[in-house]
Amino acid sequence: MNLDAIMTKMKNHTPSILGKQRLKPFSILLPLIEKDGELHLLFEVRSHNIRQPGEVCFPGGKKDAEDKHDKDTAVRESMEELGVDDQDIEQVFPLGQLVGSMDMRVNTYVGFINRPLDAIVPNPDEVGEVFTVPLSFFLNHEPEVHYVTLEVKPADDFPYELIPNGKDYNWRPRQMEEYFYIYGEKVIWGLTARVLYHFIEILREKEL
Repeated sequence: MNLDAIMTKMKNHTPSILGKQRLKPFSILLPLIEKDGELHLLFEVRSHNIRQPGEVCFPGGKKDAEDKHDKDTAVRESMEELGVDDQDIEQVFPLGQLVGSMDMRVNTYVGFINRPLDAIVPNPDEVGEVFTVPLSFFLNHEPEVHYVTLEVKPADDFPYELIPNGKDYNWRPRQMEEYFYIYGEKVIWGLTARVLYHFIEILREKEL
């Protein structure tokens, strides 16, 4: 391949996450809802019938073959989990992508649920309960920040002979921030808190 062919490919290339094709696509929705004349964020508590029971999360899940776009996944999962209709979910806009653990690419969206909270009947197979938190709470309260250290442990058959310093290679542990929002008895942490934190940072940005 000559230089012109390489430069043509690069000119027509759309940058994205490297290795994106190996990441499993998931989508979640940060649902805004009106309650008592104020905007709230709606959260789910995962049912005890599914993985990570009792965790606080946003509605979402893995992309299905029927979903044409990542946004469709977020809307479909929200409908299935919250028991709402397509017309109840309005003004859905992308927030960003997050590469999570276990080879996940999480597409995040923000939307408005145009249905009263007492008219939402979540799917009990997936959702133990729903609750809301005033958006103002997050705008006025910083999360607690704690740290998790991730250490590198090569497999037993790792080819140390192929790398400089072999078994004495200086593997660097990674320290990861974990955000905790505590609202009454509810604790929001993990991926949910990380996405929420970035959403609040965007809302705080001053308009130019």
